[in-house]
Amino acid sequence: MFKNRACFLTLMRLPYETDREILVKKEEARTNKEVSCKPEERDIDEMIDYGIINLNKPAGPTSHQVSDYVQKILGIEKAGHSGTLDPGVTGVLPIATGRATRVVQMLLTAGKEYVCIMHIHKQVDEALMRKELMSLVGVIEQMPPVKSAVKRQLRKRNVYYVDILDVDGQDVLFRMGCQAGTYVRKFVHDFGQKLGVGAHMAELLRSRVATFAIDDWVSLHDLKDAYTTWKETGNEKLLRQCIHPMERAVDHLPKVWVLDTTVDTLCHGAALSIPGIAKLNAGIEKGAFVAVMTLKDELVSIGNAIMSSEDIMKNEKGLAVKNWKVFLQPGIYPKFVRKVEE
Repeated sequence: MFKNRACFLTLMRLPYETDREILVKKEEARTNKEVSCKPEERDIDEMIDYGIINLNKPAGPTSHQVSDYVQKILGIEKAGHSGTLDPGVTGVLPIATGRATRVVQMLLTAGKEYVCIMHIHKQVDEALMRKELMSLVGVIEQMPPVKSAVKRQLRKRNVYYVDILDVDGQDVLFRMGCQAGTYVRKFVHDFGQKLGVGAHMAELLRSRVATFAIDDWVSLHDLKDAYTTWKETGNEKLLRQCIHPMERAVDHLPKVWVLDTTVDTLCHGAALSIPGIAKLNAGIEKGAFVAVMTLKDELVSIGNAIMSSEDIMKNEKGLAVKNWKVFLQPGIYPKFVRKVEE
């Protein structure tokens, strides 16, 4: 039908995709290479226990069923997905494994991108259609459909961009980036009403969730084959291509990096004080979610900023981040690290 369907591979920017400057609080901060390791250097068993998979959900099963399939393939007790896709919808469905399941909560509110085939019920001038569709970029009001997981009341949602990729008669292939919780099927219906001719969603694919996109997704078959290869031959290469460190799930969040000697205290649930901070991203606002990282880029915790980046940089004391969820286990980093290296 469409000659240019591959063109949606070209990425457009969602709101959080900004180049964040790193502000150095302690120039002398170093990490001990003999303690722990970088996320990508974890052994394969630990990777499975603290991993996330960029899965291409097939049409048919529910998102929950797909999570169960992943759980059975890997022989683990827990797996959790990052946001429901209708059974007939395909595309990006990040699934966290083992102890990393709580990290998917950070993806539930992240921006999403969809590629949709919309069928318009009567022929419409293409220029007019493009103009009217572009007018929907920005804040829109939506009434959730009758069959939905949320209360049916009018609510505002942000459409970040809409890009028509191809038109074939009354079929329109378009891409849209939107706020979490935007119903694309309802968006298409409302657009048809706006045109005065009616429209319905013929096919939908989710092409992106935060930094998870179609360029490196894997299928359930890929995961099964990779796991079987590892079990039968000991070759981890394919499985490591399927399972990413859980840290990828917070790529879209601003970050604060802490000293080795601060890590264990945070693992016990303590709030992060300014003296424990080595560096941080600029632009952190008070109250925002931040990812607290080791100097090896391991995810220690997710918390709420008590101070802005500017306040952290100009002060030497005070609480900077209140922990919300802790991911790193206590006891990995000692409270006092004597030997430090680059």
